[in-house]
Amino acid sequence: MSKPRDKKKVKFTGSDSEGGITSSYAMDDGVKLKVPYSFMGSIYDEQEEVAVLRAMKQDSLTMGPQVKLFQKEFAAQHQVKHAFAVSNCTTGMHLCTQLFQIKPGDEVIVTPNTFVATSLVILKENAIPVYVDIDPRTFNIDPKKIEAKITPRTKAIYVVHYGGLMCDMDPIMAIAKKHKLFVLEDCAHAPNAEYKGRKAGSIGDVGVFSFHSLKNMTTCGEGGMITTNRDEWVEPIEALRCMNLDHYKPGQTRWEYSGGIVMEKKTKYDYWIPSHFDVKDVAGYWGNNYRMNEIQAAVGRVQVRKLDMLTDKRIEIGRAISEGIRGIKGITPTYEPKGYRHVYHLYTVCVEEEELGATRDDFMRILYAEEGVQGIQHYQPTYHFTGLRKLGITANCPRAEAFFYKRETNLPMHPRLTPQNVRDMIAGIRNAAEKARKGHRVK
Repeated sequence: MSKPRDKKKVKFTGSDSEGGITSSYAMDDGVKLKVPYSFMGSIYDEQEEVAVLRAMKQDSLTMGPQVKLFQKEFAAQHQVKHAFAVSNCTTGMHLCTQLFQIKPGDEVIVTPNTFVATSLVILKENAIPVYVDIDPRTFNIDPKKIEAKITPRTKAIYVVHYGGLMCDMDPIMAIAKKHKLFVLEDCAHAPNAEYKGRKAGSIGDVGVFSFHSLKNMTTCGEGGMITTNRDEWVEPIEALRCMNLDHYKPGQTRWEYSGGIVMEKKTKYDYWIPSHFDVKDVAGYWGNNYRMNEIQAAVGRVQVRKLDMLTDKRIEIGRAISEGIRGIKGITPTYEPKGYRHVYHLYTVCVEEEELGATRDDFMRILYAEEGVQGIQHYQPTYHFTGLRKLGITANCPRAEAFFYKRETNLPMHPRLTPQNVRDMIAGIRNAAEKARKGHRVK
């Protein structure tokens, strides 16, 4: 039995930073970790450094040539016609919610097993998130349960490719077509992921990606990308991304209103007449400043070039863990179905309480305190948060609730993990499961 630790000395150091639990899970509790959880999900080297310095020497530091090239290269990587860099995934999803013309009282189908941002963008338009339970193996929204939740007020389905495994998109798209619903793919976990040979972000009406520091590729800690194959949405997305600006193009004379002031006749040299831009609403919606800067985009271009390598490393690590823990009674490795490319943003281990003879929390305590492997939880069912309960939003998703509260933990997963790290995690899981099965508990 391990020696009890003084609870008064436990300190969550992550709260010392602005980001709190979005930037660190470092603890000051005396545990010596072999494999800590990391909030840096990619690999940076001199290539990113060179790109940053080069971008800093440009005249334009926002929405310039680096952003334009990043968008083009990301679109090519993900097999889509258009890509639009934004400040982060949340702002990108909010923009798309406006693009879909989601109005107060409208309903949007969504999974409860996701970061709260997926629901916040619906709530920001005073619409109603309607939660559909998850598949117990993939942890993604269960397509078989969607149609029962559709009402005359339903306007869209927001799917989340949890952990790097894409949702079963064909039946979802068939349902959306039948009921004339928009489909947003929340691809925050899934750059480079594939479903039946198609890339994440290329199947729904739009895809939205995250480049937060813990994601599979990152643009200096924050950033995002919207993808679409719909040509008619290029101008609305550009307007909503940048304060509804309608930019002047050479040869066009759109802005004739001058408030009654008589203007001189324009010559071909008068680039400043009548104005550099106009401002127009998008179906009654007003956008915001959701732009990406040039330094982020320059780093993003390097990260796109590395993405295949980064993905291969994650897949190699994920499959090695699965192979190492397969067959442990009461422990379920991450599921990787045929026809999918799982990119292992997360590695989710599930504890089957009845088989193990111990709870998930018993297992996690041993894994952390005695085996030095730090796991964390994703995600509490969104409808259980105080703010949503205050709004009267409820749901019945027993699989999602059992998943978060009883079954899952996520291991450290990033491409910098060493073979020794992987061996330590495998050994730690085996040892923790055996100890928990024998009734060992950490006080």
